[in-house]
Amino acid sequence: MGCVGSTEPSMKFDIDRAYRLNDRVALRPEPFGALAYHYGNRRLNFLRAHDLVTVIESLAEHETVRSAFDAAGIAGPRRPAFEKALASLAESDFLVAT
Repeated sequence: MGCVGSTEPSMKFDIDRAYRLNDRVALRPEPFGALAYHYGNRRLNFLRAHDLVTVIESLAEHETVRSAFDAAGIAGPRRPAFEKALASLAESDFLVAT
């Protein structure tokens, strides 16, 4: 676990684990992708890729993030960017591990 002021994430994001959208988060579709609003911490995130929104919306249906990537057709070269985006969302409590 990271210390106060640390830039290290408190928990490593694992694509071989199951995640879901936090119950306190609402997604609103937009032409660029979606807005994600967290009613608990009042943060707003701009999701700037429709494929990313598709993955996030389907996470609860899959046993792992990796299988959600496969189902959405996210190819290998694109996965690091998607993984980074999901890790950031998990760190800010938009996604929760199940």
